[in-house]
Amino acid sequence: MRLDKPRIPPLEAEQWDDAAKDLMKPFAGRGRVLNIFKTLANHPDLARRWMVFANHILGKSKLAPRERELIILRIGYLCQAGYEWGQHVIIARDAGMSDEEIRTAKTGPETPGLSELDRLLLSATDELHADAHVSDATWQGLSQHLNTQQMMDVVFTVGQYNLVSMALNSFGVQADEGLPGWDV
Repeated sequence: MRLDKPRIPPLEAEQWDDAAKDLMKPFAGRGRVLNIFKTLANHPDLARRWMVFANHILGKSKLAPRERELIILRIGYLCQAGYEWGQHVIIARDAGMSDEEIRTAKTGPETPGLSELDRLLLSATDELHADAHVSDATWQGLSQHLNTQQMMDVVFTVGQYNLVSMALNSFGVQADEGLPGWDV
């Protein structure tokens, strides 16, 4: 984590107002509410609207879960968002990625032995992070592997997790217990 304590405190259940209680029902029903959601409980209206978009990217995207997670891990790494990295290491493992594959999100598109698609996904993420634009060469390469909706999802996935990384880093959201660190 970039900060060693939160700038915006995560709210515990007894601190939630009615709007936050309503927002947190699905998470509380699973028995554990993550720090990102406890922090967002400070602004339920914003959180509710953001979650519609976030849920599309995480659960309804046209990208395969492995491709989506590679992108998310890369942008989390580029933004040095430790919370994001740790959460998505867990999700990437659940999607079938090995720790070696996960580490390629740290080493980037020049990593030896990458598939062409992985190299292009990592390149697109790097380009969007650096210049808010995918180069013609990367776009043409991706178009050989992905359809239009998938390519749109690449851009929006990078943007969504860049935004989340900014929020996590700036708010000082602290790691949940058991979250993997950078040493994966």
